[in-house]
Amino acid sequence: MARKASRLRRLVGTRSGQGAQPKVVALGGGMGLSASLAALRRITGDLTAVVTVADDGGSSGRLRDELGVLPPGDLRKALAALCGDDAWGQTWAQVIQHRFVTQGELHDHALGNLLIVALWEQLGDHVQALDLVGRLLGAHGRVLPMSAVPLELQALVRGHDPSRPEELSTVRGQATVALTRGEVRQVRLMPEDPPAVPEAVSAVLDADWVVVGPGSWFSSVIPHLLVPELLEALTDTKARRVLSLNLAPQPGETEGFSPQRHLEVLARHAPKLAFDVVLADQDAVPDEESLRAAAESLGGVVELAPVAARGETTPTLPEDAGPGLTGPVSARHDPELLAAAYDRIFRMHGRIGPWR
Repeated sequence: MARKASRLRRLVGTRSGQGAQPKVVALGGGMGLSASLAALRRITGDLTAVVTVADDGGSSGRLRDELGVLPPGDLRKALAALCGDDAWGQTWAQVIQHRFVTQGELHDHALGNLLIVALWEQLGDHVQALDLVGRLLGAHGRVLPMSAVPLELQALVRGHDPSRPEELSTVRGQATVALTRGEVRQVRLMPEDPPAVPEAVSAVLDADWVVVGPGSWFSSVIPHLLVPELLEALTDTKARRVLSLNLAPQPGETEGFSPQRHLEVLARHAPKLAFDVVLADQDAVPDEESLRAAAESLGGVVELAPVAARGETTPTLPEDAGPGLTGPVSARHDPELLAAAYDRIFRMHGRIGPWR
């Protein structure tokens, strides 16, 4: 695995002839962002994750309610995904992901969540604390929250009450939205128009490539587009933009969605945002022509590639969804295959000449 990663880094690093590597920013949250980061760290040494902060379930939700802090769970998962494949990196990844099993208040808390919150309280600076955790872990990249204030996700859902399938209602909370039985029509953040973390905006504006997704579409991907300063940066950046689709619809919020419908609802929330490339698993697209038409409406082209680890399964629900919540299983992204797909996209669709 280490030899493959080194080869990929060498390939990307020699593109300009000067040993430069592309500056890549990845946006999302949860397991989807972790999958993207685990792939991207194999092909570039200049990587920044911008993470949603609307989680309100599990350990993160408890810390958020008790201490009024940002939910640390998705930030922790991103840091773990950026850990290297050597003994140091894998040990620390396991340590920060470790969850306590007790009969008391500590039960189900992730150690990494407690570490991040402790540093926030000690340093009084979200970015500085996350950078310090990254250095401790030897993370291959930087992790930033998309906003410095805890956010509540609200969704307009049709048929949330099965007995009233046509009724529209407002569902509050990321964990609840992710599991809704109805059709999510639109999402918004509270407070409205939250401020973006300046370092996240700067990273997007300075990037060569911005990768959005994969991840829970309404609760991890689209929320980034609801932060005005971040959306403006995504629209104005000179970086190429990649939209990375999920391997399958998520039970609950996107159940029954086709790949092209994912694009349509994203465009509904950010109609001015264009994408250069839409990446999809080649076996997850039943109607290639419709997906290409949807991608063209966003200004981009479709790249199909094998990016799933066939025959392996993982829970589709986030770790912090809450105790006792379980869901179906689906194929997971294979980091080596996804890395190869990103590498090919960066080469085929990159700017002519050296990276900035």
